[in-house]
Order: sequence, then structure tokens, then C-alpha cells
Amino acid sequence: MKALLLENIHPFATQILESEGIEVIKSSKGLGEDELINALRDISLLGIRSRSDINKKILENAPNLLAVGAYCIGTNQIDTDAASLNGVAVFNAPYSNTRSVAEIVIAEIIVLIRKLYDKVSKAHQGIWDKSADHSHEVRGKKLGIVGYGNIGSQVSMLAEAMGMNVFYYDIVDKLTIGNATRVSSIEDLFKVADVITIHVDGNPYNVNLIGEKEFEMMKDGVIFLNLSRGFVVDLDALKKNIESGKVAGASLDVFPDEPHNSNDRFYSPLQNMPNVLLTPHIGGSTEEAQLNIAEFVSNKLVEYVKSGSTFTSVNFPKIQLPLANDSHRLLHIHKNVPGVLSQINTIFARNSVNVVSQLLRTNELIGYVIADVDKEYKDSLMDDLKNVTNTIKVRILY
Repeated sequence: MKALLLENIHPFATQILESEGIEVIKSSKGLGEDELINALRDISLLGIRSRSDINKKILENAPNLLAVGAYCIGTNQIDTDAASLNGVAVFNAPYSNTRSVAEIVIAEIIVLIRKLYDKVSKAHQGIWDKSADHSHEVRGKKLGIVGYGNIGSQVSMLAEAMGMNVFYYDIVDKLTIGNATRVSSIEDLFKVADVITIHVDGNPYNVNLIGEKEFEMMKDGVIFLNLSRGFVVDLDALKKNIESGKVAGASLDVFPDEPHNSNDRFYSPLQNMPNVLLTPHIGGSTEEAQLNIAEFVSNKLVEYVKSGSTFTSVNFPKIQLPLANDSHRLLHIHKNVPGVLSQINTIFARNSVNVVSQLLRTNELIGYVIADVDKEYKDSLMDDLKNVTNTIKVRILY
């Protein structure tokens, strides 16, 4: 079995996969569509980060691909529906870099509210600016968090420890941590917050979530941060409000158009603006986070290969069964249509298969069957299972 790891994934991922007897091929960069199609011909596992786009054409031309590991939080760069319909499980790391992102948010809030960026820039130019004008403490300021998930709630705890008053808005009811206050609408959040930080997911409904209308709702002199998704904020509207003074400082770590590699030029309408921090999508780029991500995603890929477990998969029905002794484990992935399990069990009976345990789970696209069976069965079994109507992929693990 071979794995292809792209985009400088942490070496610990290689160590974990190789310890399981998987041959690892590595590349420091992302690959284009044609390059990926050629590279994936005999690859079983693919590891990527945020710069590789895995589309339907690539997935349809990777017949041996079993799973894709996104060594990051988001999976927007992967066509997960196409992955499902081609029998490819997708795994990510939704928690592993949470602390790193939360810490950089707190650091940037301090930098912006103290106007440190401008002071540092002037000092490098030989200008000695000791003015305290428009420089403030974070203590006592009102922090508004849009999106109270894994990262947003971590930011909340750190901010509260520094004496900030935390308010949050989320479309889903979440358990409040500490003394944070949940508000009923995003408009209410904008009206009260001195600092606003965005931590929403990649849902298409979040495209241009923050535009001219939303900036108008905010307090004059607001500090604004986005470390979630590049398409969430209308950058032209943000620029206009920075120029007018409505937004006193801003920080962005994500952008609608990001370079595919470090050799490509980066452009943004916010470049060279005062008290504006632009960082190259490094919210989770700490050695600790990358090590945690490498460990988490690689172990999930190994679990899927060895046991068929999809408990943390983003696109497969979630199944986790303990390994069974003295049996073979069969996996059957099929389109979610009625009657498939009945066909499978008819085939088991026809091939004299004794089923030790069996589990079926479905989602809106596919059904996934794990069956542990006695080792004695006819040689025709696998061919019969592959010929079941609407079969996508069949695999025997041990």
C-alpha cells in the first residue's frame, strides 16, 4: 500500500504510516489536476493541506484511492460528495490546531488595540513614536465572537482570563463557557463589541457574511479580525471602512484568493494600510499544532485501512467496530438505495458464508456495510459482492 503526502506535512505522519508498512511518497508542494491524476494511479492514501484541490475528475481517475487525509481543519478543497460516490473516505483534524489559532487571535487583538504594528514599523524606519494616542488595554473591552465552536470557545476562555467581557453569537445553541454572554442575533453582537473576531466554518451560507451593511452596524473604532475563511468578508467594504476610520484596526489570516505556493505573489487590497495585519494563513502553523494534526489524521487513516473505522470521517456513515478474532472483515460501499443489504445477505447465503457480525450505516449518498464472517467461504464471494447493484467499492481487510 502506498501513501502520497503533499505540501510539507509534518514528518511524524510519515513515521506513523511507515510503521504500519505503508510506503510513503512525499512532496513539498501541491499538485495540479493532471499531476495528481498521474500521481494517484497506484496510491491508496492521499494526504493534503489547504492548497490542493481534490475535484470530481481527480477522484474518478484514482481507482485505488481509499482515503484522503486533510491535514488541517477545513475540507472545502475536497469534493466530498464525489469522494463518497467513488468510495473514498475523507478525514480531517477539527481540533488539533485549535489552541494555536486561539493564541494568535489573542496576540493580534493586543497588537491592534495597542497599535503596536504601526509603532514597530516606525521604529524600523528610525522614528521614535512614544505616543499613547488611541492605544488601549484589552482589559474591560467587549469582545464579540461570531461562531462559538472549537476555536471561538477557546478564544473566549483566553480573552476572559485577560479581563475582557465576552459576547458570542452562533446559529446553533452552544454550551456557554465561563462568563461569556450569548446574544440572540449577529446585529446585537455588532452593536456591543469593541473587538470582533470571526470563527465560522466553510458553509456556503457564510460567503460575504460580513459586508457593508454589517460594518455599518458596528461601533465606530471597532477592531476586526477574520481567521476563519477568506470568502467570509467583503474586502472592498472592509478597506472602505478602514479608510473612513470606522474600523480602527484589522487582522486577516485568510483571503478569497491565496497563492498556491510560496513562489506565487500575494495581492490584497488591504496591503500597506495602517494598523492592518495580514498573515499568510498561519493561524494553525505552530510546530505543536502540526505535530498534533499529523498524529491525529494519520492514525485515522490507519484505523480506516486496518479496521474500516469511519467514526471521524467527514463524508462516510460513521461506523466503529472492534476487531474480531478468527474471522474476515468485509467492507461494502454502495449508493444509498433500497435493497442492497438484502442482496448482500443473499450472496452470503449462496456462498455458504456464516456472518459473525454485521453493521450497516447510511447517509444521504452512500451506504456502508462492515461484515465479519467466518474464514470458510467460496472463492466466488468477492466477485459476487462486486456485482451487487449500485456497488461502489468492496474491500477485504483481513
